[in-house]
Amino acid sequence: MRNLYLLGATGSIGTQALNIIRQTKDYQVIGITFYNNVCLGKEIIKEFKPEIVWVKTEEVKQELEKEFPKLKVYFGKEGMIDFALYEKPGLFLNALMGSSGLLPTYYAIKSKKDILLANKESLVIGGKLIMELAREMKVSIFPLDSEHNSLFQLLRKENKEDIKKIYLTASGGALRDKTRTELKTVTKEEVLNHPNWKMGEKITVDSATMINKGFEVIEAYHLFGLRIDQIDTILHRESIVHALVEYEDGTVLANLSYPNMELPISYALNYPRRKKTSVPSLDLGKVKDLHFEEMDYERYPLLKLAFEVLKAGEAKQIAYSASNEAAVNLFLEDRISFLDIEKIVTLAVKKDYPKFTSSLDNILKLDQEIKQEIYDRYK
Repeated sequence: MRNLYLLGATGSIGTQALNIIRQTKDYQVIGITFYNNVCLGKEIIKEFKPEIVWVKTEEVKQELEKEFPKLKVYFGKEGMIDFALYEKPGLFLNALMGSSGLLPTYYAIKSKKDILLANKESLVIGGKLIMELAREMKVSIFPLDSEHNSLFQLLRKENKEDIKKIYLTASGGALRDKTRTELKTVTKEEVLNHPNWKMGEKITVDSATMINKGFEVIEAYHLFGLRIDQIDTILHRESIVHALVEYEDGTVLANLSYPNMELPISYALNYPRRKKTSVPSLDLGKVKDLHFEEMDYERYPLLKLAFEVLKAGEAKQIAYSASNEAAVNLFLEDRISFLDIEKIVTLAVKKDYPKFTSSLDNILKLDQEIKQEIYDRYK
């Protein structure tokens, strides 16, 4: 059995990963982290019996230590570092949301654990740092996003030099049929009603603004070592085709499946094998039509902005991610409107960050400074 560290065990990706592990019985869950859902976290501890756990607060730590006296429990920043550096080798599945995922990704690579990455921000704000460290430590990074997982499969046996362009498909999110004028009055409930995927609140909002696809553009740039002009996006409402690769000879390869995160998670956990999942086989006779539309970058300005921040360097990528994380939190708390998210992100990206020098501490410091400035503005 292989060892697995699972960050975000009570979230959407984490619970699906645990379901796969229940079916295959190929993994020993060595460590888990969870945040607010303490009840589910305890159930996972009872079932999978991990050796180590990271939790949100010292109070929860003490509660778990009383209930599970043999369990090693961590909390806080230093606790997360110790968790990531834990001595036992294994795969490190990072399904955390937001910039908090960068720190454990960095230290897990330091301890030579291969990464299964569902935390976008690890590469959006720290792509150069993470990829250089992974090469230095000879660590593999397996993407769990359906789009990047598909690209990983499509590019695996091909020559990188033969790539003309890659296409990340986008459903358009819950608001894809609304005009810019109609977006002024959309409700939180409308934004969170994604037509194809069941996801957490933040990523569902990010899908509606299409900044999620912008994050994926930045991820693809760092993960696959592509030029910016080799990356494009295309609107595909059905979410059946997850990515396409166009080669210099005119061939286009595509990865197709029903929209279900179990597939990319299973592929990454079982790589290089493909094991049976509960996802039904794709019935092309029933699918009948697949639609593709050229992306309207004026309709989705935050996606357009992703290409600009890639050209502008690391500080702007950090600003792009940090400002969005703060803005989405404010939106979910009913403190700003939907279109205010765009305004906040655009303003943050337009600022100059002349003193920024890339390092883990500087990335996390700038990320927090940008968020705090936004939170203070909207007190």
